Amino acid sequence: MKKITYYTTGTCSRGIEVCGENGRIVDVTFYGGCHGNLQGISQLVKGMKYEDVIARLKGISCNGKPTSCPDQLCRAIEQLMDEQ
Repeated sequence: MKKITYYTTGTCSRGIEVCGENGRIVDVTFYGGCHGNLQGISQLVKGMKYEDVIARLKGISCNGKPTSCPDQLCRAIEQLMDEQ
């Protein structure tokens, strides 16, 4: 199992901890941000393939910003994939 901490930019959350194994998300923890929404996203992506999460969430914006917490999660997953 591989675990990384990704420090976000352009969002209310400050960081994301992602654990993955065999190409699937094991656990996600957001630090800061909209607690309830981010807990929901964390639960929804558990067990999903990395590529499926990225296909669904990459490019989502928030309040006119060019990124969002789901988009930053995709960037964290891409980093995790690069390190595995």
